[in-house]
Amino acid sequence: MTLTDGLLVIDGEPRVVLCASLFYFRIPRSQWRERLEQVRASGYTAVDVYLPWNFHEITPGVWDFTGERDVAAFLDLAAEVGLLVVARPGPYICSEWDGGALPAWLTLDPDLQVRQHEPRFLEQVARWFDQVVPILAARQLGDPLGTQTTGTGAGGTVVLVQAENELDFFDCHDRTGYVGALRDLLVGHGISVPVVACSGQGDLYGATGDAQGVAPACNFYPDDTSPAVESEVLRCTAELAARGLPLLVTETNRLHTTLRRLLVSGARLLAPYLQASGYNFGATPSVGNWGDPGSFMAHDYDFAGYVTPEGTERHGFLEAQLLARVVATLGPRLAASTPATGAATEVEHVGFPTSDHLAALDLAGGGRLVGLPNLSTETGTAVLRAADGPVDVEVAGMQCALVLVDLPLAGWGRPETLALASADLVGVREGVTGLQVELVSDSATTVVLSGCGDDATVDGGPAGDVVRLTLDGARPSALVTTAAGRIVVSLSTVADATRHTAPVDARRSRHEAAEPSAAEPGETGGTALGLVPLPAARTTPAHLYDDVAPSTHGDRAPTLESLGVYRGRGRYRTTVDASAAEAVLLVGASDIVDLRLSGAALGTTDEVLPSVARFGAAHLVDLGHRHGEVDLTADVEIWGHANFDDHRLPALRLGSLRGVGEAYAVESVIDVTAGWEVATADAEGLSGDLAGDVSAPSASSWPGRGPRPLRTLGGWSSTRLGAPLSYTQSVVVPHGTRPALRLHGQTRPVHVAVDGLPSVLVHPVDPWLVLPDAPAVNGSGARHHLAITWPHDPSQPGMRAEILVLRPLTTWEVAPLTEHSLDEQAAARRSGTTVDLPVELDAGEDLWLDLDVPTSPTGLRLQLAGHQVRVTAWLGGRSLGRVWLGDQARPVVSGGDPESLWTPDVPAGSVLTLLVHGTAGDLPPRLDSVALSAP
Repeated sequence: MTLTDGLLVIDGEPRVVLCASLFYFRIPRSQWRERLEQVRASGYTAVDVYLPWNFHEITPGVWDFTGERDVAAFLDLAAEVGLLVVARPGPYICSEWDGGALPAWLTLDPDLQVRQHEPRFLEQVARWFDQVVPILAARQLGDPLGTQTTGTGAGGTVVLVQAENELDFFDCHDRTGYVGALRDLLVGHGISVPVVACSGQGDLYGATGDAQGVAPACNFYPDDTSPAVESEVLRCTAELAARGLPLLVTETNRLHTTLRRLLVSGARLLAPYLQASGYNFGATPSVGNWGDPGSFMAHDYDFAGYVTPEGTERHGFLEAQLLARVVATLGPRLAASTPATGAATEVEHVGFPTSDHLAALDLAGGGRLVGLPNLSTETGTAVLRAADGPVDVEVAGMQCALVLVDLPLAGWGRPETLALASADLVGVREGVTGLQVELVSDSATTVVLSGCGDDATVDGGPAGDVVRLTLDGARPSALVTTAAGRIVVSLSTVADATRHTAPVDARRSRHEAAEPSAAEPGETGGTALGLVPLPAARTTPAHLYDDVAPSTHGDRAPTLESLGVYRGRGRYRTTVDASAAEAVLLVGASDIVDLRLSGAALGTTDEVLPSVARFGAAHLVDLGHRHGEVDLTADVEIWGHANFDDHRLPALRLGSLRGVGEAYAVESVIDVTAGWEVATADAEGLSGDLAGDVSAPSASSWPGRGPRPLRTLGGWSSTRLGAPLSYTQSVVVPHGTRPALRLHGQTRPVHVAVDGLPSVLVHPVDPWLVLPDAPAVNGSGARHHLAITWPHDPSQPGMRAEILVLRPLTTWEVAPLTEHSLDEQAAARRSGTTVDLPVELDAGEDLWLDLDVPTSPTGLRLQLAGHQVRVTAWLGGRSLGRVWLGDQARPVVSGGDPESLWTPDVPAGSVLTLLVHGTAGDLPPRLDSVALSAP
């Protein structure tokens, strides 16, 4: 395969490749072939495949490429089915996968910098590439290593290898050096097919660093109804053409209307993200930034692609087949086309909302393909020019007609020209009665043939040199007879080709999928599928930490990763002197933290506090009116590591670690809302770029006469709207304590500089800042100088500020529990007491439930109902995933149904094991029901 002269060339022929995301790590191995064959049946000719590093390196230095992780077997199946492969080994993949596939232990080394041109990180990447790249190199198209005998074309099936993923979203300090180092590692292992790097937001340099030998690719996630799609895409097409490269769209929306718009804008590779859906088994989902601002990823990994996670074909499957037939019929004519300059002049009038620039392709060998999108939901009419006068063209709502203009039929051995066809051209072949031109449309269609000869007839009657056929989609095929022979124009409606599919709104963008998606009837579970409840279960209490030896740590609480827990949970314990503290402040606690205050000194029972799932945002735990030593217990569960680098919250930062974070006893609170000195940015010598360093101002810099004004925080007014304004104040805290700044009523990000150090951005979603240690001043405690800066806007309310005097909590006892240890406990289940559902728990209680499930060779959907519980499920020793039911503390859950799970094939005698955890809230924890349905 080569990328040259703006073309994508495979086996010596230019190609347009339709490619579906299909991830072996989200589909049971028993269904790999079935899914690959479905993709092939859709007409797509390729799959793109992420290879997640932390899926194969289980713990540091322990690799697994067997069973469900046998990526070589998956690639060989793709070759057998006849699919090309775009391989994406990272090292970072995003994909809403735990940590974006970067192993959680990497950032335990404080000097290692992920996704940077940095020796420690590249040394780790080299270990990963040493394992995985030889698998890809042996399966390249052309098989230069001579090690693979099966595949598509001359040898293997891998046609592109992607280095990194959407690096332009990340602050990489040396993009050229980093991407170049990845290229060298790939080439060093024998990769000879093109190496690409995709941009997530059109920043080609940001994605590739313009590293030599790395071709930029583009990911587009537009609003499907935006009129500006073509304009944006054509700009990238032109930029890449200037480099002699084709437009490769490595990710985009799944709606085929949008895919058609990209096609006529010059795309040679069209790879809608996640056409074939799947599952996040076990604890592999990430935490992400799709909510406000955080979210959990559901067990389902489904963004309304053309195949559901269970394998049901949606309406988009038919649309895929139609587009694939258009691409195949036009073949090299389309693959070697060039974007037409200027607007599509063939279009005289458009009577519906459409693109602000109608894109068209000049086909190789003559003719033009015009994209005519209808961006409304109603059928509309446009007027096009034709050889014998204007033609009305109907376009259904949210469809993009691919209109052919002046296409010579010489390539099929005919002298005529297809002057106009407003339907999809899905086949041209020689039939018994002549050349058969097959068109597909779901609305009225016009076909104009020119050069037919003066004695041409239609249905036995005279027609002349130009033949126009208006077909309403319900008429039978129309026969055109010419002096030179016959042309059969065969019209099919979309309904004629419809397979048994489950319709769904496929317009939701992957990057707009923050809200949970409801199950479609007949698709992902629901009463329409005949859910069968399981009323009885065997139950035993869960003592998860009984066999876990705790370790004691005399300084700050360790992260779970530092204790070898990369997926799993842990129990943290310490004591707080409630006589000297009024609250506990947790900073950076994540992902899910269940807190208990024992009150043991007073002989009271444990008090279970609500779950905390704030993505590391600071959280205050009120100690009430307790006195003496109070036991504080925090059960911390890792939902996943961040797959995106979002600095608004600590746990959303790429490489952030998990645990109870920093914990402090709050000894006193000082209100510092008043008494701030006001200074303009000019007086401080600040630039307009508030992202830079902000140093403490000096009193002499105030431009007016006399001292600076003293105002409340945010109190000041001037005519300089939007100009940076700085508020400064000094605070003193007792020896041995740490201060924290808390801002109430913050509505905008602000920069806080402490003691002349570089400023820190404090965001409204986490309006806290723990200040660094400061030296004592004259024996009166430690003095800190604060400067808070933000653009001046007198219409915004001011803020209230507090200084919390903190004392770090030390001497932690921690019991780590890995995902593997939980799996072992689930597998060691013994018969328990039989109970009927619903079952109630106490807040903080854990309970094992075992349920007998029926045999199902195609798997089962589990629909769970209840409130204030979290449920983890296993079947046959495999962890299926987790759900969190009916809890206000639960963040947004994205990707699919947040309250259901799915099993792979279920052998006879299988037992479903559930670990149910009760959480504190307004209602008592209860699991109401578990219902099963077949896909």
